[in-house]
Amino acid sequence: MIHQLIFAYPRPGMSEQEFHRYWVQEHAVRYAAKIPQIRQYAVDTRVELSYDEEPLWSGVAEIWLANEEEQLASLQTPEFLEGARIDEPRWAAFWRTLVLDTDAHVVLPGPEQRADKPGTKLFVLVKRREGMPLNEFRQYSRDAHAPLMSKVPGLRRYYQNFTRDGAYGIGEAVLDCAYQLWFDDEHALRTAIRGPEFARAMADLTTFTEPRYVHKLAVRENWVIGPN
Repeated sequence: MIHQLIFAYPRPGMSEQEFHRYWVQEHAVRYAAKIPQIRQYAVDTRVELSYDEEPLWSGVAEIWLANEEEQLASLQTPEFLEGARIDEPRWAAFWRTLVLDTDAHVVLPGPEQRADKPGTKLFVLVKRREGMPLNEFRQYSRDAHAPLMSKVPGLRRYYQNFTRDGAYGIGEAVLDCAYQLWFDDEHALRTAIRGPEFARAMADLTTFTEPRYVHKLAVRENWVIGPN
């Protein structure tokens, strides 16, 4: 299963609130959700945290596709070409969009996800340390870093979404992994990131990733298709 992450930002002149409303209530329902190959689809809208600087993105689309064949087919459908693709410039600054095709490694599965109980979560995006082999980065991330982050109080679910191998076929991927950390609500997330366990886990990132490419984004889930 391909877990595609699309990070987006409002077009000039559009407020973040209107950007969120249009994405969730208009684009997602009228266009993207009609692409037949999409198995699951959620739009994650940004929530503010105390440490926030000017955000690189204001939200994330999460799309699940069965395989590369269905992904390619989805890009050739009229629902995409004549619908979702044409609609995107109406609300998103396309030059600030980042797309990552990932494979999800589940560290902490957590309780069953429910559309009527949306999650609050933190994305941590990383690029491995310069000169570090990709397989070594992935192994350290799974075997050494994951146990540290798993100790964060209030953590309910934890995925490590590794950029798929195809992104390295002709060069380097922009980023190597998107960590997802779920919490009960915004208060639990804010409490967790102020704690020593989270600080130790983030400090560990500096041992195997490039600090200048570490990005954090707190979001609230809005399910469009799924989660089951």
